[in-house]
Amino acid sequence: MSTVVLIHGTGVRRPGFSALAGHVTAGLTAVHDGLRLVPYYWGETYGARLAAGGASLPPEEGIHRGIGEDFVVAQPTASDRDDDVAAWAVRYADPDAELALAAAGGSAERPPGSDLSEQHIQERLTVLTARGDDLAVEWGTEAMVAVAGLRTELNQAAVRMRVHPLLGPAADALGQDALASLVARALVAHAVAAALDSGNPLIPDGYLRDAIVDHLAQDLGAAPDGSERGVRTRLLGWAGAAASHAVVRRRRALTQAAHPAAGDVLRYLSRGQDVRADLRALLADLESPVTLIGHSLGGVIALDTLVTTALPQVRLLVTVGSQGPFLYESGSLPSLVHPDPLPAHVPDWLNVYDPRDLLSYLGAGLFPGRVTDAAVESRQPFPAAHSAYWTNPDVYRLIAERLP
Repeated sequence: MSTVVLIHGTGVRRPGFSALAGHVTAGLTAVHDGLRLVPYYWGETYGARLAAGGASLPPEEGIHRGIGEDFVVAQPTASDRDDDVAAWAVRYADPDAELALAAAGGSAERPPGSDLSEQHIQERLTVLTARGDDLAVEWGTEAMVAVAGLRTELNQAAVRMRVHPLLGPAADALGQDALASLVARALVAHAVAAALDSGNPLIPDGYLRDAIVDHLAQDLGAAPDGSERGVRTRLLGWAGAAASHAVVRRRRALTQAAHPAAGDVLRYLSRGQDVRADLRALLADLESPVTLIGHSLGGVIALDTLVTTALPQVRLLVTVGSQGPFLYESGSLPSLVHPDPLPAHVPDWLNVYDPRDLLSYLGAGLFPGRVTDAAVESRQPFPAAHSAYWTNPDVYRLIAERLP
């Protein structure tokens, strides 16, 4: 009889693991006769937990500050801070979001020969890009050293904004002051988003960011502290500010609920020898042929165990939505460091992944001839895709085809 050992992933605890084991057993036995499933539950003994009841968590209300005498920032209320964070989250995800909302209220058609509402802001943007490196110097505040890290991104954003197709409709809908403030926020959103994508390590905090926005807005023609509350309110409605409020206010409860997932990874990478030893002891009592199926971190545990110990009774390794290949390539896998080859005693390896699961990685390119990567489609976005494997019949079919 073929034995399948199921190794769960991060954050799984009872009774969830019992339900998972039952579902996988039913899924495999439906497509393959004569199987014995042995669940390996490591979460309770070797998983992470907040041993001191969450003493490491900050209080709900943090410490807030201004940025010095050169630029005065009013201290917002907790509700306003949450709203602000929610709005900027949308801007970083889509730096043109506010511009699009404003443009929706503009004129669909312009009469021939009419003045272009955006001409003034375009001229200001031209002057702004021409100043380039002089921005931080001209603004004359220590806080503006942050703009040095975003200089290239801000300049590129300003060049693109001059010819943005939404600039004209937005200018029709807004006054010059409101348009200047909105464009300043869009420029900074573009710059920060580009900096994050490129790995730029110098990202301004919220106070510095707001100072940069205000200086840019004034350079573009806005009065000091100009803003357009109506557009911002609509943007917050899109962002789901209420959800942001709930996250901040419930940080302790959310952390206590979610910490096993992140904590399990950190604990395993620093103290994984015990769980590997425990798995080896379990496998020593099983007769060949044995298949190891590991989901997420469970796949990493299975791979590390097989790399460090020759276990001839194990004939197949199946990793599902797992990070082993990425940890190996990045130098973080405890048992093997790139470019060292996969030991000859590691058995046949089937690696199942979903292209939409951002926690699944490929192994065939790293271990040619030793790993078979098999894609499945859950039709779920991430992070749901990371947990949708076990209700996908294709996963069981792929495994059944390879079982010894």
